[in-house]
Amino acid sequence: MDTENFDQRNIFLDEIINERRTHRKFKQEFPPENNVKSIINAGLHAPFAAAAVGDEKEYFRRFFILKRDSKSMITVASLIFEEIVVMASNLEIAMKSDPELRKQASGFAKRLDMIKKMGKVPGIGSAPYFIIVAEKKGFPMVEQQSIAHCLENMWLKTTALGLGFQLVSATAQMDDNPEFCALLGINPGEWALNGCAIGYPVEELTSSVRPPVEEVTCWIE
Repeated sequence: MDTENFDQRNIFLDEIINERRTHRKFKQEFPPENNVKSIINAGLHAPFAAAAVGDEKEYFRRFFILKRDSKSMITVASLIFEEIVVMASNLEIAMKSDPELRKQASGFAKRLDMIKKMGKVPGIGSAPYFIIVAEKKGFPMVEQQSIAHCLENMWLKTTALGLGFQLVSATAQMDDNPEFCALLGINPGEWALNGCAIGYPVEELTSSVRPPVEEVTCWIE
């Protein structure tokens, strides 16, 4: 075993993990398509729920790439914003009659209200690429957990390439929207969705700050 080689790899991995951050401002320049392909390849190698997927002949994971200012990007941005407006309205009504929900969801409600005032969903159209990840639904319903593994791999690869990454979690609300799913060429309700924005970051962010391992870890014998 080449210990020196493994030590070096370990150092590089630690650096990438520590540098992984959320970028919300992107340059206009489009990253090379080969970089985008390598990011998707990293997502393909993420863990998945094999028992939930079963013996499907059709591969259970799909990726859809939309470019800034394209017709599809403009359509998708509008559809997701409309969904956010409806979600905000429904949540506001529900909170009025449910004090416990009002207490738990007030922060999220403020976030939705902020998006409504902005008139757009952060991350969609602001970066050169918007990537949607689709995972075939199965049983048990663990598609979003599987997509989370996929996006984490993509996030780390994006960081390693010196690019910026922003999670666009509002994408998850679109899995049963007929017009949105038709644009992707999938059947509504059959696939779980999530997405991310990718591009060159405008600014370099400091490494993430976390508590020491000793403060959050308990060794149980």
